[in-house]
Amino acid sequence: MQKDISVIISTYNSPDWLKKVLYGYNTQTYRNFEVIIADDGSDARTKDLIDCIQKEVFYTINHVWHEDNGFQKTIILNKAITIATTDYILMTDGDCIPREDFVEQHIKNREEGYFLSGGYYKLPMDISNDISKEDIFSGKCFDLDWLKEHGIKGSFKNNKLITNGIKSWFLNLTTPTSASWNGHNASGWKKDFYAVNGFDERMQYGGEDREFGERLFNIGIKSKQIRYSSVCIHLDHARGYVKPEMIQKNLQIRKQTKTKKSTWTDFGIVKK
Repeated sequence: MQKDISVIISTYNSPDWLKKVLYGYNTQTYRNFEVIIADDGSDARTKDLIDCIQKEVFYTINHVWHEDNGFQKTIILNKAITIATTDYILMTDGDCIPREDFVEQHIKNREEGYFLSGGYYKLPMDISNDISKEDIFSGKCFDLDWLKEHGIKGSFKNNKLITNGIKSWFLNLTTPTSASWNGHNASGWKKDFYAVNGFDERMQYGGEDREFGERLFNIGIKSKQIRYSSVCIHLDHARGYVKPEMIQKNLQIRKQTKTKKSTWTDFGIVKK
């Protein structure tokens, strides 16, 4: 059967977190999707995990990999885009466990001329470690009472876990957070990705997702906020790959994109 949506999950040497994420996709209420792992050079542990978990989940996993050459997420994402078999693509990260209606919300809210910007609920390291397969399959890891028992404090962000229907619609409408393209939870039409030539492969960590979204804006694509409708929980991790020079270079590229209102990168899917 032809799938309706491609879920691209980026990862790098985090098989324990990726395993939990892939279990999350086995709980989805909407099941007509494919999963593509965009692997930025992980060692054999990730391949071994995928080979093993493929026997447990209902969906097919396509593992796209290149050799480790530092932070090259934009390159592997472009490769993943080219092999997606559907017209619509959802992008997320290998440290974000999807709630059971995660894919369904993207399908329900997709619209021509728009991309969708979802949210995440960040967990501390101790709870990230404690979440089990059973907690994911039962949905306990999204239950606020369960999380409070494990030390989560009261906060406005808790609304992401407990709202639905009219209240989530209202919070999506009134949140001051901009509906930007983000790497952990965003989706759009593949034809629009090609119209801007995908991600700028010069960019490493720091705003590379935002710059992609800014070029989508520049070709006239609008964004729709679904941060209180489409929720994933973000597992904690270190960020040893972040370097100041990466951030500075990316800021310069984003400045040019905004100043020139660029709609295309010469360093994307199609190379000159």
